[in-house]
Amino acid sequence: MKIVIIGGGEIGYDLASVLSSEKHDVRVLDRDKAALSRVADSLDVLTIEGNATSVKDLVTASAGEADILICVTSIDEVNMIAGMIGKRLGAKMVIARIRSDEFSDENAPLTPSDLGIDVMIHPELSAAHEIAQLLKRSSASDVINLADDRMQLIGIRLEKNSPLINKSLTEYAASYPDLTFRVVAIGRRGRTIIPTGSVKLQNYDQVFILAETKNINTVIKTTGKKDQELNSVMIAGGSGMGSMIAKLLVDDPAKNWSVKLIEPDYDKAEQLAIDMKDIMVLHGNPTDPDLLVTEGINEMDAFIAVTDDEESNIISCLMAKHLEVKKTVALVSKPDFIPLAQTIGLDAVINKKVAASNEIHRYVRRGRVISVTELRGIKAEVIELQATKDSKITKKPIKKQKLPEGCVIGGVLCDGAVEIATGETQVNSGDRVMVFCLPSAVDRVTKLFQ
Repeated sequence: MKIVIIGGGEIGYDLASVLSSEKHDVRVLDRDKAALSRVADSLDVLTIEGNATSVKDLVTASAGEADILICVTSIDEVNMIAGMIGKRLGAKMVIARIRSDEFSDENAPLTPSDLGIDVMIHPELSAAHEIAQLLKRSSASDVINLADDRMQLIGIRLEKNSPLINKSLTEYAASYPDLTFRVVAIGRRGRTIIPTGSVKLQNYDQVFILAETKNINTVIKTTGKKDQELNSVMIAGGSGMGSMIAKLLVDDPAKNWSVKLIEPDYDKAEQLAIDMKDIMVLHGNPTDPDLLVTEGINEMDAFIAVTDDEESNIISCLMAKHLEVKKTVALVSKPDFIPLAQTIGLDAVINKKVAASNEIHRYVRRGRVISVTELRGIKAEVIELQATKDSKITKKPIKKQKLPEGCVIGGVLCDGAVEIATGETQVNSGDRVMVFCLPSAVDRVTKLFQ
């Protein structure tokens, strides 16, 4: 597949890295020589120096011949113009990063489709939704909704006092015969394991467990943890993602959240206080320990750090954890920080580049792909696929399928009913199937659904 990426910044680089590793023909256009040098030195992609709003430069980058044109510069207007020109030149699909709410509102006078944009992505808003979801499962480091929210995948870090330590997955399942669940992936000391029943759980394993949403609380208890009620939240960093998270929480019809928002820019803090009257907005440095203590960080149930300084996000979350805050979430951008986060004591980390990659991936994958989500901290993905009457996966039960190594089928949604998959499970046409696999197995498993 020919893919042209406009913008070689953080998100563009991350997408180019993932897509080129999957053997797509990737080209990256940017006017910043330093950004292009980073891409060219590290990745097997073609780089073009040029202006994203120049027809000539877009033609040079073959934007009109692209199967997918992805516009992810830091400026909404540039992405819109580049997408519009690319569509006119002949790009089959245009995906653009647009953060302005004016274009996502249902009453907007001008919509992305008017500009030739097929898919609009908002990585910051996607990450904000992830954080809001994490606050509803206090003991989980990851929460992914699947099968129209009827199933959830949760990530849990096993502490040394967990009753599961040194138990095999077969023994784990046998201990709870009335509870249906499946361990679909394990992160262990930098390694990713797609497990079999004989694998034994160890201290500090990051286990990913799939179950029906209604059973998740019970599953969490089997690991030795318990979901605690979170009510009060302090957010460090008010503009951008911080205000999005605050709005999602105060608009939550199921709960009355108490939210404090700290913003260093006085004018922005004043405007936030005017716009969001249900939130206590504070003006100050959100990384200042004295300010955080003065404003009662030790009395908060959760602390979220989403400033532009990721080192400060990590440090302030560690301080919050030291003060016995129940849940801490830090925004990070460097991939190397993600697997280290829980090792040093953080409860969860969010990466907006991963959120963008997850949104874009389902349009890149071949086959009946409904969603693709990268599991943070390990090299594995959860893919939700839909079977057709011609799909190979429908021809025989799972145990007789030749599934690629590093792949496991976790669950099936059939006619509104969900089932945790076993070897006897038969996938039928129209079923939606939750598949967990290593990146190397993705292409082979998606072919089973074509």
